[in-house]
Order: sequence, then C-alpha cells, then structure tokens
Amino acid sequence: MVEVLLTGMSGAGKTSALAELARRGFETMDTDDGGWITRDGGEPLWHVPLMDALLSRPRTGPLFVQGTVANQGRFYDRFDAVVLLSAPVGVILERLRTRTGNDYGKSPAERAKILRDIAEVEPLLRAGSTHELDTGQPLEETVEALITIAGPP
Repeated sequence: MVEVLLTGMSGAGKTSALAELARRGFETMDTDDGGWITRDGGEPLWHVPLMDALLSRPRTGPLFVQGTVANQGRFYDRFDAVVLLSAPVGVILERLRTRTGNDYGKSPAERAKILRDIAEVEPLLRAGSTHELDTGQPLEETVEALITIAGPP
C-alpha cells in the first residue's frame, strides 16, 4: 500500500494534518512521539530498525507518517510520496505563539532556530520532496490534498 511522509518545519501544520487524517480513519504515525527519535550530536534521527519495521508492515490502506529528521532521506525510496508542508513565515510564527500542545517555538532562541531552519533546511526538504503544500490554506484543504496524493482507496 501507499506510504506518505509529511515533513516540514515546526509550525507548518504536520501534527494538525496528521490528527485530522487519523480522525478520518487513516493509519498515521507521528514519529515525534513514542521513541522513534534518537540524537546524534544533537540532531534528531529516526531509529532505523523501527522505521524499517513500520514501512515493511502489511496494511490495507495508506499510511501517513509525520516527521522531520536528519536521516529521513535514507527512507525516501520507501515512501510513495514525500510531501513538504510549508507556510509563510508569519503564519508559522503565529502558530508557534498560539499552539497549546507543544511548547517548542515559544522562546526567542527557539524561534530564531526555526527561522534559520526555514532558511537553511527547508530548501533541502523541498529538493527531496515529491509534492509541496502551502498549509496557509484551511486544514481541510490540506488534508484533502494529502488524501488525493495518497491516491484512490
């Protein structure tokens, strides 16, 4: 079946899109939670055996995986689509300021890092992506586009 990676900067809407996909009955995996991440020199990395097992598991419908880590490119060939979720900087900063489920991005130092990542990392993610969606649009439109990317059931 189809595996779709949702990637992008903090505040781009990955978690919100994933939650809505799950609400609609799609299989989802948020790799920010549950031990999927290890750190090497401070950089987040996916645990390779866990990702291998996840992407090898039989399923009856699409799987949407959310994450942005330094070694994600190692798995691009295992995904049918790599979707960069992006938004204007002002939208991202406002989301970070007002979100309640995650405190990352609240401090000036964290916001400065996110702005650097947008300038330096997001272009690398864009180069490896098969699709890009502007999440400045309503969440429903983003989710419908993701379902379309995953293809017919």
